[in-house]
Amino acid sequence: MSSFANHQDATVLVAGAGGMVGSALRRLLEARGYTRLLCPRSSELDARNQAAVQAYFERHRPDYVMIAAAKVGGIHANNTYRAEFLYDNLMIEANLIEAAYRNGVTKLLFLGSSCIYPKMAPQPIVEEALLTGPLEPTNEAYALAKIAGIKLCDAYRHQYGCDYISLMPTNLYGPGDNYDPENSHVLPALIRKVHLAYKQNDPFITLWGSGTPLREFLFVDDLAEACLLAMEVWDQSGFLNVGYGSDLSIADLAHTVSEVLGYRGEIRLDPTKPDGTPRKLMDSSRIRSLGWAPRTHLSQGIALAYQDFLKRYPVE
Repeated sequence: MSSFANHQDATVLVAGAGGMVGSALRRLLEARGYTRLLCPRSSELDARNQAAVQAYFERHRPDYVMIAAAKVGGIHANNTYRAEFLYDNLMIEANLIEAAYRNGVTKLLFLGSSCIYPKMAPQPIVEEALLTGPLEPTNEAYALAKIAGIKLCDAYRHQYGCDYISLMPTNLYGPGDNYDPENSHVLPALIRKVHLAYKQNDPFITLWGSGTPLREFLFVDDLAEACLLAMEVWDQSGFLNVGYGSDLSIADLAHTVSEVLGYRGEIRLDPTKPDGTPRKLMDSSRIRSLGWAPRTHLSQGIALAYQDFLKRYPVE
């Protein structure tokens, strides 16, 4: 078992520290007293470059590694840039995991995504549902890369005895999210859309799809707490789901965002656009049994995310 909890003086590499998840991990690690954090930006370390990653590990000698680095996006980006999503994510995870092994890293955490599961997986989704059916076509490339990351961690554990673990979070949101209209996920995209409609006094907003798909949403700082708990107490192959525990329709989500932001316009649907997977509710009972539970209610989390949006996009 790793002594991560008692090693605040250890060197911890947070790969992807500039992103939403990596930023949350960094905030929590600093709050817990970890003082030797490696948080390289992509401009400092291109994780797709094997030689650069190996040189970075040799130079900085991290004791622990947390992989939050990934190429991410919503339905449109996943469906449009399939080669980039598959190649970039495969290279990022393979290079970091191999360098961790070659440089004697004590423990590594890999973060995946709930899109790894079959499109029609029984709900709520248990970890055993992996590879039991076809994936959702619109994000298949990203899902395949994340499945490969899980299996890579397990393979290094099996062949080399490495303490490499994986967590699979549900849809995430919070400070540091991506609000780009072309490649953001549904909740940040809604925050931006509703904010602009509110500012411009638009009488309605239009949602992609039928509005009926069900999704659960987890505040990113709650995921960070799950990650640190897993680093402290989890040391098995496979992976752990990390979800909020309940879901709501995309239409209801739009109403919730509108309520939090004070927008009172109409919400219209565009059924000619794709819906994606009909439902993705995860069974997170295993990590809950370890003592974790989400703290942040959806409305509270949306309000915090909106504050972050206003700070980062003050002229929107």
